[in-house]
Amino acid sequence: MTFALGLLYFLLCSLPVWHTDIWGHLSYGRYLWETKSLPETEPLLPLSKEVPFIDGPWLSQLIGFAVVSNPRLKIAGLQGLFAIMVTSCGAMLSWSSYRQTKNGFFAFLTLSVFLIVGWDHLLILRPQLAGLVCFVVVLTRLVRNPCLKSDWIVIPAVFALWANLHSSFFVGVGLLGCFFLGRTLDVLKRTCSIKACLLDSHTRRYFWLTLIAAAAMLINPYLFRLYREALFFSANENLQDLSEWQPLTIKDPVGQIVAVVAIILMIFYRLSPRRVRSWEVFALLGLGFATLWCSRIVVWLAPVVAFIISQHAFAVWRRWTGSNCLTDQSTRSSEWSLITVAFAGICFFTSPFGIAILTGKQAAKIQSVSKDTPVFAAEYLAENPPDGMVFAVLEWADYIQWAGPEDLRLFVNSHAHLIPRDVWVAYMRVIEQRDGWKETFDYYRINTLVLDRANRESLIEKLKIDPTWVSPPMERDGQVIFFRKRTDIE
Repeated sequence: MTFALGLLYFLLCSLPVWHTDIWGHLSYGRYLWETKSLPETEPLLPLSKEVPFIDGPWLSQLIGFAVVSNPRLKIAGLQGLFAIMVTSCGAMLSWSSYRQTKNGFFAFLTLSVFLIVGWDHLLILRPQLAGLVCFVVVLTRLVRNPCLKSDWIVIPAVFALWANLHSSFFVGVGLLGCFFLGRTLDVLKRTCSIKACLLDSHTRRYFWLTLIAAAAMLINPYLFRLYREALFFSANENLQDLSEWQPLTIKDPVGQIVAVVAIILMIFYRLSPRRVRSWEVFALLGLGFATLWCSRIVVWLAPVVAFIISQHAFAVWRRWTGSNCLTDQSTRSSEWSLITVAFAGICFFTSPFGIAILTGKQAAKIQSVSKDTPVFAAEYLAENPPDGMVFAVLEWADYIQWAGPEDLRLFVNSHAHLIPRDVWVAYMRVIEQRDGWKETFDYYRINTLVLDRANRESLIEKLKIDPTWVSPPMERDGQVIFFRKRTDIE
């Protein structure tokens, strides 16, 4: 498992940073650092300056900015932060599985299922990954048998931290609720007595942990206002135009993976001699239906599915083989400990993050960021600051805001929930080239356009023959920049 996790870390640390969410969060982190305060309204978009702003992941943004602004770490620091978060989730799940099966194969199975189910969303560096680490910590503490007294300190502390890292903390409260309701149902089925449920130590433990965790989440700068923001965030109308907030379908590769996993779960549940605990049913149904409603929830489903599949797969294997399927427990030795630590050290210090720590050397920016990152567009605008509003495609807006000129007036960025509805409708009108899309540029005094040729070919060709815009535009690596011929709009 050390070998597998070491290679996973090295692979993830070598991946270029994704071109979307992270750059927007770093921009907010930079703003927080420079102003030393939390803004009451959206601070970076001129058209959203009156929109109330609850910055749930403020701590993640500050940590990310501190890492990337370190002259020794820079982008390699982001790569290392990303790899550490995903690998730590895999390590905790694998270790939890191994503790219950004492078999390395099923620990590796847990890691594999987790990565396969959540891979598409695990690849994107954003504060959600910090929330996922907290979720996995809570999950692995709850499934541990016997329970630990330290849970009364660790779990509330995790939720207090979670509430400042990402607004997904309600998923953790839901998981605690599944364990409480599941244990209550299990005891009720076994005893047919409500009194037995009230007297059961595990039921009381889950109940009080849920209440304490909910109270711990109030340790944040916004208090109850953060609760409301987290609960109603997904109801924002603008999010419905983004693919990751839309329902999961069988046509989607992630939907196909979830469907296969559902079939595998049904088979194992049919064959497994292991008692099905009610918390499993509640968690699978809750997260499963939530994933069908919003594909982004699959990242929370992945660790739960991985742990449950490995446990029942182990039970099925033990039943078929007629043995306990335990590996021989070799005597602990300092040699194996040394080999394990040495291999982990090799994977760490030969990664881009490790090399940056040791030597301060960095790979070229173009190699450290994904190929879809608008490096040319941001550098060109930084050297030639545009006059007036800049319209950039949503997927590129965050990086342009991060690496572009200091006083850039951006039309929208990826924080769609902070964009006024009329502005968002105008953005979608242009992207989809609906009636009145040309007039949008005049109405909002947009003088610069940044478009991606790969997805906006039709729009680019129409603008080339439009006398309002300079043609041919600036273009490199599929990044197209249009400038208005007459910038002073009356």
